[in-house]
This record gives sequence, structure tokens and C-alpha cells, in this order.
Amino acid sequence: MKNVNDLIDLLNLEQIASNTFKGISKTIGSPNVFGGQVLAQALNAANRTVPEERILHSLHSYFLEAGKLEVPIIFIVEEMRDGGSFSTRRVKAMQNDVIIFILAASFHKIEAGFEHQKAIKKNIKQPEELISWNEIVDQFGDFIPKNMRAFLSIERPIDFKPTVIPNPLDPQDLPAQDNIWFKLKGDSVGLDRKMKQQILTYISDYNVLNAAINPNASKANFGNLQTASLDHSMWFFRDFDFDDWMLFSSESPNSYGARGLSKGNLFTRDGKLIASFAQEGLIRPLN
Repeated sequence: MKNVNDLIDLLNLEQIASNTFKGISKTIGSPNVFGGQVLAQALNAANRTVPEERILHSLHSYFLEAGKLEVPIIFIVEEMRDGGSFSTRRVKAMQNDVIIFILAASFHKIEAGFEHQKAIKKNIKQPEELISWNEIVDQFGDFIPKNMRAFLSIERPIDFKPTVIPNPLDPQDLPAQDNIWFKLKGDSVGLDRKMKQQILTYISDYNVLNAAINPNASKANFGNLQTASLDHSMWFFRDFDFDDWMLFSSESPNSYGARGLSKGNLFTRDGKLIASFAQEGLIRPLN
């Protein structure tokens, strides 16, 4: 995928029956279906059964089985409730009659209310001061482990700019946090709020376990770990546009027993809090 239009095509599912949809998969460099893809596609299915005026405010999900890239995914939506203000949906994602993923999502009519938010971090490096994944490969490719270089070189519809680039020749333990700027490639003008939420959900599964790995980065890395998303939750707050860089800011309160927990926030560049997330993932050392 080269740009946002390719991503939108991937997320827009084919309807094959009432409340039943079919999607295909695109690799991001791993042998299995990317968790953010099945998550965002399940949200696409749920959105298409909800009254138009109701907007996603939270989702909770579990990844049950590794998805096969070459097998279509069938999404079945159950309409759990349509109340006066909220609608709830449950989605099963299946391959070959095996459930690989489940999603529960809640949608709320737009209402006015009191407001506050966590502030974006001060003194954080801006995107213009940083280099992207592609530029990291161009400048330091010979020093990057082969599997990591291959992953960073994959063509994708998003640019990522990490605020800290670890030195692979001198790995050191880092704070249990991570801050990465991201921006869509291509024209994102005119996207409706539901599609913007689906795209943001897709992006939210990138980089999410970095904060949980960082405290042991002197000996742990994606080359000697088996990692996988186990569950993923998000809460959505304000409308936004993808017209500038946005910040993915995460921290990890705990890693233990081959699992790590990361949580954090997604901000616009001017500091508007768009969404929060939490994920527990498998972080299993390989012998």
C-alpha cells in the first residue's frame, strides 16, 4: 500500500449478506495478518450497522488466533443494543470457520458536555527535527539488523518519525515510554469521521509494544522476541483531521510473565487529545 486511498480500499469491506462482510489482507512485513488491520476492518463492519448519527466512543477486542494473509476474513456483526443514546455491536472475525478475533464496540450520539484533557508533552522534538523510517534505512541501513531493515523498508500508507532512535550497535535500556509522530501519505481531505476513526484504529496497533520492551532494550529486541497483540482497547474523544503530523505517545506500567502492557494517547500536533488506547501483548524471549 502506497497511500491513504490504498488503505481505505483495504478497510472498506465487501457486504456478502445481512450483517456479514468479507475482507482481504495486506502484509506490513510479518507473516501473519496485522492486528490493526483486522481491528479496523471489524470496526468498518460494525459502523455499517449503526445509525448514521452515532459515533464510535469505545472498543475492546481480543486477538484469538494468528490470521492467514492469503485467506479472506469473514466479519459477522451482532446488533446487541440500540438505546436512546448508545448502540452496541459485537463482531466476530473468522477464517475457515475459526474465530480469530472478537470486537465489542459502543457508539454514542453526539452530545454537549463538560470538558478537560491531558496535555501533550512539552519540549518534545518536532517532526521537522526527525527522520522517518524510510530515511533511517537510507542513512543507517548497513548497521540495522536484516529483519528490522526489511520491516522498515516495506511500502506503507503512513510515515513514522520516532523521537528516539536506538543505536543497534550499542543497545541500552530505555525509559518505559515511546513517542512517535505519524502522518498519512496522500490526500486525506474530506474523510468522514467514521473512516478517520477506522484509519486511526489501524495505525494504533503499530509501535504499541515499544514502551513495554524499552526497559530491557539492552538485551531484548524484535529480533529475539516473539511478539503479538493479545487485546486492544481504545476510547475516542474529539473529531480531527489527518492534515498534519499526529503524536502516538505511550508508556508501559508493567512487563511480566512474557506479557507487557502499554497505554497512551493520540494527539493532534496542536495538542488536541483525540483518543486513548491500552494493549497487552505477548513479549516472549526466544531461546
